[in-house]
Amino acid sequence: MTMPISTSSIEILAPTIQSVPVVFASPHSGLNYSKAFIEASKLSPRQLRQSEDSFVDEIFSSAPEFGAPLLRAHFPRAFVDPNRSAYELDPAMFSDSLPGYVTTKTPRIMAGLGTIPRVVANGKDIYHEQMTFDEAKQRIEDNYFPYHEALSRLLKQTRQKFGMVLLIDCHSMPSADENRQNHFSAPLADIVLGDCHGRSCDPTITDAAEQICREMGLSIARNKPYAGGYTTKHYGQPKYNVHGLQIEIKRSLYMDELRIERGPGLAPLIRQMRRLINTMTSIDFSTLISPTLKAAE
Repeated sequence: MTMPISTSSIEILAPTIQSVPVVFASPHSGLNYSKAFIEASKLSPRQLRQSEDSFVDEIFSSAPEFGAPLLRAHFPRAFVDPNRSAYELDPAMFSDSLPGYVTTKTPRIMAGLGTIPRVVANGKDIYHEQMTFDEAKQRIEDNYFPYHEALSRLLKQTRQKFGMVLLIDCHSMPSADENRQNHFSAPLADIVLGDCHGRSCDPTITDAAEQICREMGLSIARNKPYAGGYTTKHYGQPKYNVHGLQIEIKRSLYMDELRIERGPGLAPLIRQMRRLINTMTSIDFSTLISPTLKAAE
């Protein structure tokens, strides 16, 4: 039985009793596009949705059936991106000065993809005009912090109960980059597993994910072109018995990327991901627990 725990910004689909040390998260599948946000944008609602990991929360919605909670964001990625540090902001987006604690120079900010994105995934500018920092701060406080507070709480509680925890951060990836800003030198695999090159997750966990995906006929890549974002890097600390694995699914497998509609491949993919979830929640985690003095927060 699933027990939804929901607020305006997030939802946790939790099993009645959590029976496995695994937490799933879908940070980029939110659909709450407010009227004010759409009016502030120069893009159409469909264009704004280009940044979504559409239907990913649906793809992994069976996680509670296997004893694992699923955290999903309601807010859209184009509005606030929780897979960033709290304040990665582009000064050019703002009509006033930014406080000293704001990070203003990272590759993500330069690409227009900070905590408050300047562009959608295809590189088109989102806004008609600049915003104030107070507006951005309010967005982050209302959306980003509740998401990470819920995720941190789930990870801490799971680690305390089982001695370790595996976070599986669920994403989708475009089949092609129409602006060629991040041109892929080879065709993308169906699934990209990101464990920060072995730093965020024990390799036996990544091995298990790769093996079951290959058995299902899916092509697999590790850490290329996606090695793991902020969430994987921040929370994935195996020495403290917290493992983080990012999963990217190629969108052409299951959806029409232009219309942002479900495709005929969605139902088969959901069945495949059920097998993946079953595999990941059936790992003998007792062999991965190591002595530690301090938990990762």
